[in-house]
Amino acid sequence: MRLLHGLAKIHASFDDPNLVSLAGLVPVMALAQRAGLGGLVEEYVRIGRRCGVNAQVKVPCLVAGMIGGADSIDDLDVLRHGALPALFGGVRAPSTLGSFLRAFTWGNVLQLGKVNRELLAELARRAPLLTGKDTLVFIDIDSMQKRVYGHAKQGAAFGHTKIGGKSLLVRGLNALAATISTPLAAPVIAATRLRGGNANSARGAASLATEAVATARATGCAGTIVVRADSAGCTEGFLSSCRERNVGFFVSARSNPQVAAAICDAIGLEEVWQPAITQAGEPKEGAAVCELTALIDDHKLPEGTRLIVRREPLHPGAQRSLFPSLEYRYWGFYTDQDGDPVDLDVTMRAHAHVEQHIERLKDSGLLRFPFANFEANANWMMAVCLAADLVRWFQLFCLEGAWVNARPKALRWSLLHAPGRLVYRARRRVVRIIEGWPGTDVLLNAYRRIELIA
Repeated sequence: MRLLHGLAKIHASFDDPNLVSLAGLVPVMALAQRAGLGGLVEEYVRIGRRCGVNAQVKVPCLVAGMIGGADSIDDLDVLRHGALPALFGGVRAPSTLGSFLRAFTWGNVLQLGKVNRELLAELARRAPLLTGKDTLVFIDIDSMQKRVYGHAKQGAAFGHTKIGGKSLLVRGLNALAATISTPLAAPVIAATRLRGGNANSARGAASLATEAVATARATGCAGTIVVRADSAGCTEGFLSSCRERNVGFFVSARSNPQVAAAICDAIGLEEVWQPAITQAGEPKEGAAVCELTALIDDHKLPEGTRLIVRREPLHPGAQRSLFPSLEYRYWGFYTDQDGDPVDLDVTMRAHAHVEQHIERLKDSGLLRFPFANFEANANWMMAVCLAADLVRWFQLFCLEGAWVNARPKALRWSLLHAPGRLVYRARRRVVRIIEGWPGTDVLLNAYRRIELIA
C-alpha cells in the first residue's frame, strides 16, 4: 500500500463535530436503557460521600466506556469525542467518573452487585439469555490473580496464578467470579468478588455460590442447578451451602491421604476403569475413569457424595527419572449427582470453559485495576460485569450467525467501533455508517431490532 498523493497535498483538520467513532454503541446502550439500568442504579445505590451524586447517570457512563474499549479512567474520554454527546445525554468527564468511583464504600459495591443481579434477571425476561434454563443450569465458580504495579494499591499481595501453563507467584489482586450457563447457552456473569492478592482460594466461595444461586433463580432457572468449582470448593462450608439450597455440586478433590490411598488401591484393578470420552463423545485415547466412592470415608463430605477419578497417560516428554514406574496422571472430583462416571467426568471437565469466559473480562475493561483504592477497584470490576452481560444480551438479541459467540474484542473492532456521521433528516437523527465497513448489514439489523423490545 502507498499514498496516492504527496504529503504536501494531504492536510488534516480536527473540526468536524458530526463524526461518530462508536456507531455500534447506540443499540447496546439502547438495550441497557430499555432494561432500566439507570433506574436500577437510582433505586439501589446510595452513596453518602462527596462526588457520589447522580449515580444513575455515571454508572451507565462507566458501562458505555467499557463496552467501547476503555480499560482505564482516561480512556472513558472516548464518550466525549465528535457527535457522541449529541447521541448520549449525561456524559461525564473521566475525572468526574474517577472521583465518583473513589466515593464508593464496600456497602456501595454490594449495592451495585444488587443492580447487576436485577439487570441480569430483567435481561433474561426480555430475551432468551439462558436457553434450556428449565432443564439444567450450571453455576461455575473460579478465581484469577490480576497482576498490579506500584506500591499504593490497597490489598495487593503475592498470590499464585498460571501464566503459560506454569504456576507463578505474582503481586496483584484476586478476582472471584461466578457464571451461569446451560448446555445450550454460553455463560453470563452472575456475581463477582474482589479479594486481596494473598486470599485463599476458598475465601468467600460459599457466600458467592449462595449469591449466584439466588441470581440464577431470579432469572427464571426452574431446572436442576449444579455448582461446579475447583478444589477451592472442596470445603465443608461450601458443600453444606450447596445442600442447604438444594443444588448439586461438582468440586475437584484435594490431594489428601485418603484420596491417594484410594487411587493406589485401584491402580492394579484394571477391571474398574472405563474408557473416557471427549466433550464431543469420541473415545479419549489412553484415558480412563472409575468410581472410588467405597474406598473413602470422610465425615466432612455430605451423605451421598461420590468420588470419581480420571487417569490420563503422561505425554512422551514428561520426566520419569524420579518415578520410572509412573505411567498415568490422576485427577479426581466429588459430586452428588447420579449417572455413569464417564458422563459425570465429561460434565466436570466442561468447567474448564468458564476460565476462558472469565478471561474475556480482560476484553471488557478488566485489563487492569486503575485505582489505588480497593473499593474503587471492586466497583470497577462490578461495572465490567455489567458491560459484559449487556454485550452478551446484545449478541443474542441483535446479532446472528458467528457474531453471536464472537469475542468481545472482535465484536468491538468489527461492529461497535464502526465510524459514521450524524445527520438530520425530517427531524430525525440518522447515523450514516462508513461504506464497506465489515458487519454493516449486521449493525443496521441491530438498529432495527431495538424497536422490537417492549
